[in-house]
Amino acid sequence: MSRRKLQFPSWLPIDPYILALIGTVAVAALLPARGTAADVAGGASTGAVALLFFLYGARLSTAEAVEGLKHWRLHITVLACTFIAFPLLGLAAKGVVPFVLTPPLYNGLLFLCLVPSTIQSSIAFTSIARGNVPAAICAGSFSSLAGIVVTPVLAALVLGNSGGGFSADSLLKIVLQLLVPFLAGQLLRRWVSGFLVRHKKVLGYVDRGSILLVVYTAFSEGMVRGVWHQVSFVRLLGLLGVEAVLLAVMLTLSWYGAKRLGFDRGDRIAIQFAGSKKSLAAGLPMASVLFGAQASLAVLPLMLFHQMQLMVCAVIAKRRSRDPLHEEVETPVLSATATR
Repeated sequence: MSRRKLQFPSWLPIDPYILALIGTVAVAALLPARGTAADVAGGASTGAVALLFFLYGARLSTAEAVEGLKHWRLHITVLACTFIAFPLLGLAAKGVVPFVLTPPLYNGLLFLCLVPSTIQSSIAFTSIARGNVPAAICAGSFSSLAGIVVTPVLAALVLGNSGGGFSADSLLKIVLQLLVPFLAGQLLRRWVSGFLVRHKKVLGYVDRGSILLVVYTAFSEGMVRGVWHQVSFVRLLGLLGVEAVLLAVMLTLSWYGAKRLGFDRGDRIAIQFAGSKKSLAAGLPMASVLFGAQASLAVLPLMLFHQMQLMVCAVIAKRRSRDPLHEEVETPVLSATATR
């Protein structure tokens, strides 16, 4: 008798990378890096972040970015969702402190609201929903590019010194560890792009491995400093509730706001998926630079939100894929989870 393979429902995706992140957190909890090992891990993490953003810069085609600027209204709308609407909602969530969220968790939530949009999942869900895929590609790329500068600047404005040691020195670290490698990648793209294309699969593992190293270093430091004693199960439930409301508001705002601005169905889908998401790949390295010892708590809201957005947007994308292309279907996104 053959065993049945355990499978998750198709509408409830469990990202394998999230499982890897959870495993990394567990290893950091059981075997945190201390002393010399912590110094080595910290140095390796710094190098991994620089390499990560060098690869981001080397992969971004300047010609494609310029071509994508032709659809400027859509890109401005996505940027407004990512860097204006999200931060305003994050600031409004201050009202739940300290009743629902502790100040450190709130800082992490606020940082989540400042992170750029994701690229891969926005493109995938836009494709499933039969939306404007080229627009989603350009919108996600522009958001990630803008986030290298905009996210640290917004963090300086709204977080100040409350971000676990955030200061002008953190901005300098951002420039040296993120912006300089990114610009170097752009400058050297002409010579290294062929190598990157030929070894795309291997470099994908380098990307993800670098982020896992960043997570291990941050959570190790948090464990050594006793940061996790500040979090209780009730607080985690409160954080999930706040994030669920945040995601629902942004999904609704991006969909109906795009309609009011006169975008067609395909563009509205691209705007909804690019404008309601946050990038784990971009956010984790930035948090490690901005928050120092508090990075483990700062990235927790982002890690939870990332998986939540995948699960909810998978349901919405499959529902949109059944929409007749010749007409607009106005069922609110908040009811999407009621399907199936």
